[in-house]
Amino acid sequence: MAYIYEGGIPARVYLGTLLVALCFHPISVGGVDPVLNGIPSSSLPAAALKQEVALENGATTLNHSMAMVQRMEGLLAQGNGSDVALRVQTVNTDEVKVIQAHTLVLSLQSEVFEELLLSHNTSTLVLREPADCAAVFDKFIRYLYCGDISVRLDQAIPLHKLASKYRVWSLQQGLSQYMTGHLSSDSPTGHVVGWYQYAMQIGDANLRDSCLQYLSWNLSSVLQSGEWGSISDDLLLSLMQRSDLILQSELELYEALEAWIGKNQPAGLTVENALRQVRYGMIPPQHLFRLQKQSPVMLKYYESIRDLLFLAFQFHSASPVQLAKYFDVNCSIFTPRNYLSPSWGSPWVINNPTRDDRSFSFQTQLGPSGSDASKRVTWNALFSPRWLPLSVRAAYTNEMQATRTDGGRPRIIVTPATSSTDFAGVSFQKTVIVTARQGGKMVVRHVYNFHQSTEEAGDFLVEADLHRRASEYLIDSSLYLHVVVKPLYHSLIVARK
Repeated sequence: MAYIYEGGIPARVYLGTLLVALCFHPISVGGVDPVLNGIPSSSLPAAALKQEVALENGATTLNHSMAMVQRMEGLLAQGNGSDVALRVQTVNTDEVKVIQAHTLVLSLQSEVFEELLLSHNTSTLVLREPADCAAVFDKFIRYLYCGDISVRLDQAIPLHKLASKYRVWSLQQGLSQYMTGHLSSDSPTGHVVGWYQYAMQIGDANLRDSCLQYLSWNLSSVLQSGEWGSISDDLLLSLMQRSDLILQSELELYEALEAWIGKNQPAGLTVENALRQVRYGMIPPQHLFRLQKQSPVMLKYYESIRDLLFLAFQFHSASPVQLAKYFDVNCSIFTPRNYLSPSWGSPWVINNPTRDDRSFSFQTQLGPSGSDASKRVTWNALFSPRWLPLSVRAAYTNEMQATRTDGGRPRIIVTPATSSTDFAGVSFQKTVIVTARQGGKMVVRHVYNFHQSTEEAGDFLVEADLHRRASEYLIDSSLYLHVVVKPLYHSLIVARK
């Protein structure tokens, strides 16, 4: 049944447009304010008249949207004027929830509700939802009335399902952003793995990639959590293939893989594929000997990885340059990940990073092979809150003053203290890991990669406002970095994922 507005516009459309404007937009006042129950401007106090005069000059807006939202919330809670009852049945149970609602509001906010209400000539609309969605259905309906919603970590997926099912695109987008922004939030059993699986199901590439990046960059903490045991076979293999994993060592990854296999008892082919993704060349030979004799998984699947272990022992028995004459050293088994152990780099805490230039030195092994592990390389790292001219990069002296150019952005440079013939056939990738506090815990905020030929990361902290004490990149006014140096043999420059 259509009601016609005197201007020829259906009353339902007119009222709907007005309702949305009242609920979600500021009200520009002139003459009569609908929120003030139709009181003419002549009856308003002098202060309100001054506001109105200012409005004529295009300068003032009276905003009563919050009062309107409160009225809409009361309308839903009390059920006044309700013309439809939503009967929400939980699938496979006898649980039923009844919500008194209004056809106009539901139709305005959801085209699915509009179609359902037009096709049902009854005052009751029966909806069947799974248990997780039924539990938050009242919150979902409240959003349609009020335009805001409080969300817990465990409610994000069922609310997103409802927003998608009923085509409430603003809520769907907001929940996707919520999940992307709350990956580091603390939860008893973990939530990132579940969000990743959900993103895979619905085809949300942005959420999927955000979850995968978070798991990769914070893998050490994930390995120690209960969430590690819940990851799927496909997610496990996706992580094992990446070179940007941040963890203590490759041995830590192998031991975590062994624990995952013991808990989940996957198919033999899955175990073999996962074991072949371990980079055995990055594990010191003394640990490989121990694993051969003591690891139940390696003993059971030894034949599946015998060739990789043999290649790893050859890698440790000769120099990489000699090995390259006979074997392909560009394969993943010889490509380091981002290891946090002292052999690969050093942490660096910079207090008051906007104050002046800082420098420090640290040592790493020349490489992970048996012939290089005992050789040390000294590295000089320079951090400047401003741009450092090329002419003075080579000398790190107390007299050095950075020049304000290129917008004064922060820079970091990592170079070897000396050159050596041992560097022949090897290039070094530097990785700078920025750690921050999010959701009450330390997480990786950003990762920057650069190479021997460039000496610096040009986009380093380009989005960080280090002058702001509450900057997301700072912890107690300090910048927490970890510098990792990875030897890459011959032409292997770009880390594979």
